[in-house]
Amino acid sequence: MKTTRGIIEDEVIKWRRHFHENPELSYEEYKTSEYIYNLLKNFSGLEVTRPTKTSVLAVLKGLKESSENQYTIAFRADIDALPIKEETDVEFKSKNHGVMHACGHDAHAAMLLGAAKILSNNRKEIHGEIRFIFQHAEEVLPGGASELVEKGVLEGVDYAFALHVTPHEKTGTICIREGVFCAIADDFELKIIGRGGHASTPELTIDPLIIGAEIAVSIQQIVSRKIAVLKAPVVSITKFTSGSALNVIPEYAELGGTIRSLDHDSRVKAREFLEQIVKGITEAHGASYEMLWYLGYPAVVNEKNAVDISRAVVEEVCGKNNVINVEEPFFGTEDFSAYSEVVPSSMQFIGVHNADSGKAFPLHHPKFMIDEKALKYGVEYFVGIANKLCSVKQSPVDIFK
Repeated sequence: MKTTRGIIEDEVIKWRRHFHENPELSYEEYKTSEYIYNLLKNFSGLEVTRPTKTSVLAVLKGLKESSENQYTIAFRADIDALPIKEETDVEFKSKNHGVMHACGHDAHAAMLLGAAKILSNNRKEIHGEIRFIFQHAEEVLPGGASELVEKGVLEGVDYAFALHVTPHEKTGTICIREGVFCAIADDFELKIIGRGGHASTPELTIDPLIIGAEIAVSIQQIVSRKIAVLKAPVVSITKFTSGSALNVIPEYAELGGTIRSLDHDSRVKAREFLEQIVKGITEAHGASYEMLWYLGYPAVVNEKNAVDISRAVVEEVCGKNNVINVEEPFFGTEDFSAYSEVVPSSMQFIGVHNADSGKAFPLHHPKFMIDEKALKYGVEYFVGIANKLCSVKQSPVDIFK
């Protein structure tokens, strides 16, 4: 391919900055998806469709005849932004007040567009099929991934791959993990209903604050005593509100939090134990309760063969010394789980931090920013996967030279 490193890299950066400057919330990605659709329609040899109103699917069918296995592979990038007011000082700062690409989906989309352009220009050297999925609504339940799976975007797919940026690793590195990659998240809201009264006569009340405090402490036993250490979930109380006057014991207290689990059995047991604790403590005090659960995404599970393919490509693209083996799963959540439940999948982290740029702000932070030099490694990764499975003639490490 004659495209030089500078031209492709400049385009990917331009696309990423456009997305960053024009972020849209989950299920509202109308202009973002239209922009992606129009770009893809101008690439050669792609069949471009709109599975939903705010998502895009581009299919590349190779023209090379081969006696080798014919694979169909899927690459996924999410495109939605977060309800966060940006606090960076870049020229391409968000124009949509209170909305920001603080999770790197702008980078995800730009990297996959770069790969789509390169691979579409190499259609004669490809056998099999490559699907480029630009997915809406990763950030909000029930998530766009499950909707696209229901629409059939993975029918006939042999492997699915995705990257997610991480500000905790330097540019030029990619993190690899087999097995559980992201945890399951189940959120809850709890209302404890007691009996209010004057603070001078607590014996005449049923104090929901005291009951709530007892529950908040007791649920930590779920982690320390109820579930095996290696499968123990993370249980966090993140909300505790009650009362408004200093001399009044309130009528009720409200608690909220999250349980992050690594497998289905621990997920179910953690919810059961939490409800047992709430029921037992409230009944012991003569109170009642109301509880709401918001069941989140399943775990992302990276399949061995898919991870082996990822590792081989990363070693070519970044060098063996820049492959980071991740020992523990990430307790954040990702709706890529909808793909990994259906086909062998591999989702990995790509480092996007440059120490020269200063402090690395975490995902979902109003000052989150990536090093744009990392984008080329993501493009090379996707092209490298296609090279392994669909016989692209050109090596991924040569694409930008």
